[in-house]
Amino acid sequence: MRLILTNLTLKDVRPKIKELVDNLFQRVPAGVGSTGFVKLNKSQFREIIETGAKWCVENNYGWEEDLERTEEDGLMKGADASKVSDRAFKRGIEQIGTLGSGNHYLEIQHAAQIFDEETAKAFGIVEKDQIVIMFHCGSRGFGHQIGTDYLSTFLNVMPKYGIKVLDPELASAPFQSKEGQDYYAAMKCGINMSFANRQVILHRIREVFSKVFGRSAEDLGLHQVYDVAHNTAKIEKHKVDEKTRDVLVHRKGATRAFGPNREEVTKLYRDVGQPIIIGGSMETGSYLLVGTDKAMDETFGSTCHGSGRTMSRTKAKHMFRGDQLLRDMEKRGIYVKSVSLGGVAEEAGPAYKDIDEVIESVHLAGISRKVVALKPIGNVKG
Repeated sequence: MRLILTNLTLKDVRPKIKELVDNLFQRVPAGVGSTGFVKLNKSQFREIIETGAKWCVENNYGWEEDLERTEEDGLMKGADASKVSDRAFKRGIEQIGTLGSGNHYLEIQHAAQIFDEETAKAFGIVEKDQIVIMFHCGSRGFGHQIGTDYLSTFLNVMPKYGIKVLDPELASAPFQSKEGQDYYAAMKCGINMSFANRQVILHRIREVFSKVFGRSAEDLGLHQVYDVAHNTAKIEKHKVDEKTRDVLVHRKGATRAFGPNREEVTKLYRDVGQPIIIGGSMETGSYLLVGTDKAMDETFGSTCHGSGRTMSRTKAKHMFRGDQLLRDMEKRGIYVKSVSLGGVAEEAGPAYKDIDEVIESVHLAGISRKVVALKPIGNVKG
């Protein structure tokens, strides 16, 4: 997830929303099998998956400040491209700067309600109806192939380690084993690819807004708030049984929610806590939260990563029509462009839990705190 600021307001952007979304749809390839404009050879792609967003900034696809506003400074150290298969290379090498499909999206939003003005200001949101851009995408087919490759590897070695599972999808190996360490190094390559992918998409967003408004990205205030990865495994220090220990924290269907004074959080936000970007649905909106001390004590610094589905994609496609949804949303002031009407149907608002209820739950539980509610006015979907 990545969230971008602007100094524009709803009044500025509403008249240009179709032009913005249409241009973003053209400049940020979306959908299954989409390929990006950054043409790479194998050596360059190897460098990207080992150095992440750093490569992008060094090659003029971003600003230096973007790195300090990205989890891990946009680089998971210890990534080893030699642990990644040729098939994964082939799937990923043309996908930098692409949105993908499913629940991946690029959305123009406005700050509909500010719950904590001081924290919102620290994150750069200074007024109601300020425009921001949120997008959700990952390492595309590259990361998926890495997971597929190592599931197969783990299935083959589990007997050696005396591991039995009820479902092959839960195949595993001891963390300190050769297979476990190889996967960890390859998984970091997947995370770095996702950092780079989102960095190039940010570059395209800045180009589009500059073109449409006839002003520079700097003049439009297109600064990044934060970028945080989902679906990770990371070694972190947490208190367990009153002792601080190194633990391997897996976050799947969860996102990091570090509280104040945690050294992993950029100095920009260390006094207030980590920004948390929570996506809802294209119909209902999203949230910006902040991490808490309670999350550090109770959930290993984690909270929800989205609203969560209430029905399968297949059921949603049976219940909703993509073309009708597009018309209905436009009547409500939400302009959506998608490569697939079926994909729109899969992402219908009722296919997800009520984002307001989900956020209220984690807020009342104290594992993250509400800062700003964000409502969509334009959306690009795969």
